[in-house]
Amino acid sequence: MQASPRIWRNFDIWLLGAVALITIAGVAMIRSAIAGNETLADTVSRQTIYTMVGLVVVIATAAIDYRIWSALSRPLYIVMLALLALIPLSEFVGFGSARWYQVGILTFQPSELAKILTILILANYFARRKDTIHQARVLMRSLLLIAPPALLIISQPDLSTTIVIAVIWLAMIWGVGVPLKRLAAMAGVVLVIALVITPLLAPYFLNDYPQGNDFTLFGRITVMKHYQMRRLVSFFLPDPEAQYGETYNINQARIAIGSGSWLGQGYGHGTQVQLRFLKVRHTDFIFSVMAEEFGFVGAVAVLLLLMFIIYRCLAAARMARDMFGALICYGVAIIILFQAAFNIGVNLNLFPVSGLPLPFFSYGGSSLLTNLIGIGLVESVILRHKQIQL
Repeated sequence: MQASPRIWRNFDIWLLGAVALITIAGVAMIRSAIAGNETLADTVSRQTIYTMVGLVVVIATAAIDYRIWSALSRPLYIVMLALLALIPLSEFVGFGSARWYQVGILTFQPSELAKILTILILANYFARRKDTIHQARVLMRSLLLIAPPALLIISQPDLSTTIVIAVIWLAMIWGVGVPLKRLAAMAGVVLVIALVITPLLAPYFLNDYPQGNDFTLFGRITVMKHYQMRRLVSFFLPDPEAQYGETYNINQARIAIGSGSWLGQGYGHGTQVQLRFLKVRHTDFIFSVMAEEFGFVGAVAVLLLLMFIIYRCLAAARMARDMFGALICYGVAIIILFQAAFNIGVNLNLFPVSGLPLPFFSYGGSSLLTNLIGIGLVESVILRHKQIQL
């Protein structure tokens, strides 16, 4: 079912405008962040292409009635599992993990798409069981529903995306009105599991995480690679005298943010960036780049844009005509909120380095397209209700 010309008047132009603005700003910041590095020269053109394609995808996704995805929930689930299961055959490995398919000169990360598909699948599951949503068996089945993709993602290994999948599930069950006492009971189960796993982590802390020793479960599933364990250990047990290693980039990020002061050093003039002291500055630490060049004012501007996008998604959820549409909008808002909060927290050394991108802003085609598909789904829900008042 396509959108009729009449309902396009309900299109939320404010939401699309905010998304377009922050995405274009992200491309500009990536251009500054590469700091003349010839090996990264094509990142700007690639992100520009992804941006243009992504904005078309928003319109195309909005044109499709979101309720179609409810009927396609089972095929989507099978496709998601197939894409994740076949990753080892892609033979494309980056940063110590097998997470990508390579198509020509482009790469595609199915775990990013899995975030949106998880929202659609859980939204359909809960919407069809709205009368029995509080029953323990319904919640347990929903957990079993996301367990296979979560296990496939964590085996790549990709712990951060697995955590995002878990956050989506928790947000969904919160959104459908599960009582706090039941959520507290689930939190207790997670705590018990953490207490069981913690002794398994002890050798990494006590033996100075020996080189090449990855953390696995049952000797088969790699939960964290060696370098990820080093990041975790460095965060919880930091060496105040260390200048290099896992603490190096965090220290450089904090210097960059602090040197930005109120108004920043100017576009393309950040010393930490242009002298290349800050690493992975076009991906995980692009917030530090922006803060150094545009200061506190620029950082607040980006935060306000993200908050506005999240607000519009939540407003669409509140006004949706059915639970399925409401949960889609709510899930998209949660993904943007969680990833933005965690990414910025990493830059401020509030969380361990995870690899989660800053939505719409960090370099990464799969992440950008996934977020824009999410915005397209939100717009589809809006089109089939009524215009959101500013």
